[in-house]
Amino acid sequence: MSQKIAFITGGNRGLGFQTALDLKDAGMKVVIGSRDVAQGEAALKKLRAAGVDAEVLKFDVTNHADHKAAYDYFDSKYGHLDILINNAGIAAAPFGDGKPRPEHSTAGVSMDLLRVFETNFFAPVALTRTLLPLIKKSPAGRIVNLSSILGSLTLHADPKSPIYHAKSFAYDASKTALNAFTVHLAYELRDTNIKVNSAHPGWVKTDMGGDQAPMELSEGGKTSAALATLPGDGPTGGYFHLGKPLPW
Repeated sequence: MSQKIAFITGGNRGLGFQTALDLKDAGMKVVIGSRDVAQGEAALKKLRAAGVDAEVLKFDVTNHADHKAAYDYFDSKYGHLDILINNAGIAAAPFGDGKPRPEHSTAGVSMDLLRVFETNFFAPVALTRTLLPLIKKSPAGRIVNLSSILGSLTLHADPKSPIYHAKSFAYDASKTALNAFTVHLAYELRDTNIKVNSAHPGWVKTDMGGDQAPMELSEGGKTSAALATLPGDGPTGGYFHLGKPLPW
């Protein structure tokens, strides 16, 4: 158990890939989950070239058979899991391009609500439940749920907040639900060495965030990486961006 083992879902690109890069200095083994084998192998080559001790696991967060396969992988190879970063996520439609999109509204979201919730909420809950026995074997387990400031009901209800007009119903509601999972799981694990927190990476230039996002990708993984490597006296059951708490 001298080397910590981290699993990042959706780690072959975007924020997940950047988080894997940001964990390099922590000296841990980083396993990235990728739906596409070729993309995963390409990402793995880049991570290793950058000095990250990395592996890739074919993994689709919405495929529950893959959850069991991930458990078997970590159990047979390492016998435990130290860090789970529930990074994989989708939106009903792109953000930040200035185009009015009915998918972001309550009336126009239709079946996208189910699709977004499956990826952003139900799948992370199920995966965490599956892997939790392995995380409990870690001397310092960490669970990071990749949320968004758009999951904050407090800020969405405040006409003076910076996100008041930035509403995407399915995506926002799925992240609010994920935040509720963070609070409840942290409470249930309050007497253990496991810390559970929600991370807002910022509005980052990714496929989802769009080119108009103010933050570069190089900044986007910092919050997740910091929460994944919290010291023993670090917070649990919180909602953070770059070390600062956000209102629920």
